[in-house]
Order: sequence, then C-alpha cells, then structure tokens
Amino acid sequence: MIGLKLTGEGYIWYKQERVGYKNKRFLIWKFATMLKDSPNMAGGIMTTKKDPRITPMGGFLRKSKINELPQLINIFKGDMSVVGPRPVMPKSFDAYPPEIQEVIYNVKPGLTGIGSIIFRDEESLITTVKEKGEDPWEFYKNVIYPFKGKVELWYQANESFCTDIKIIFTTAWVILNSDSDVVYKWFKGLPKRPF
Repeated sequence: MIGLKLTGEGYIWYKQERVGYKNKRFLIWKFATMLKDSPNMAGGIMTTKKDPRITPMGGFLRKSKINELPQLINIFKGDMSVVGPRPVMPKSFDAYPPEIQEVIYNVKPGLTGIGSIIFRDEESLITTVKEKGEDPWEFYKNVIYPFKGKVELWYQANESFCTDIKIIFTTAWVILNSDSDVVYKWFKGLPKRPF
C-alpha cells in the first residue's frame, strides 16, 4: 500500500460502479492501478498492454491479480462471491446480448470465475485488435461479450462446490503459468474461443 501511495497519483483505493447480483448496481473495491480519470481518457474503459494510464505499481498488481484483493470487502458485504461471473461496468453490461443480460447475474458476481481464466489475456487481445487498425469496442460488442456470455452460462449450468474449487485452483495456476491452456483440459464442455 505504501508503494501505491508513493507512485501514481498517491491514492490506494479505487471504487467503481458495477452491475451485480440480479442486475443491481454496487461499488466494487480495488487497489488503484490506473490514473484516476482513466475511463475519460483515450482508451476509455478498455485497457491494453503497456497502457500509459497504468501506474508504476499498477502493472505488477494487475498481472498478479493482487489489485482484486480489496473485493474481499465486497464479499463480506454480500455484493460478491468468491467464484462467479466478473462484475462489469454498466456500459459493458449494456454490450451483452439481451438474452445474456437477463440471466448472467442470476448468481453473485465473483472475485474470480471461468471467464476470468479464459480472458486473462484480454489486454493482449485488445492490443492486437488496435494494432490491426480495428475498432476495439466493436470487437468487444461483437466477439468478446457474446462469448463471455456463453462462458458464464456454461458456469451456471455446471455450478457446484467442486467446480468452484477447480476454478479457484485454476485461477492460481494461470496466474503463475500465464501461457497455460489447462482450462480446456480441466473443464469439459466449455465453449471454444472464437478468436
């Protein structure tokens, strides 16, 4: 926390509105890893590899997922669960197909989830899309969000204590082994990535 205070803009905590259980909004807690006004700067709500809005400590915290630990506060408050679909910003929620919006948060959003594992390289995907000269937001709307929705529906259909334990261990594994594709070996019937 001292590192966060001494680097970037000097603040430690970050709260942001997200969509949660039964599509109700709540404030999510994180360690501050980006400049305060990042959503209103170039890039908007999307983050790319080596994004200049990421603070000096932020890169490490994001890669290690330590920036997510303050969400334990959200879990204790009852806003979130340990495992579930990641809570998204309202603008991102609006990009989900309507049939996904209706059901995705029939379970509490999670600190980690199957979508977090599959999309651990999301910043790299968006960077590649931008480098090709394509519109990242269109890629999100037309490719990422429909696929994320399918993945989260898979989770709801397969939700169990055993599945949640496997997701927790897989999350730890892919943080330490970022190139691992173990998710498709350990979880049968997952929708395949369309990209």
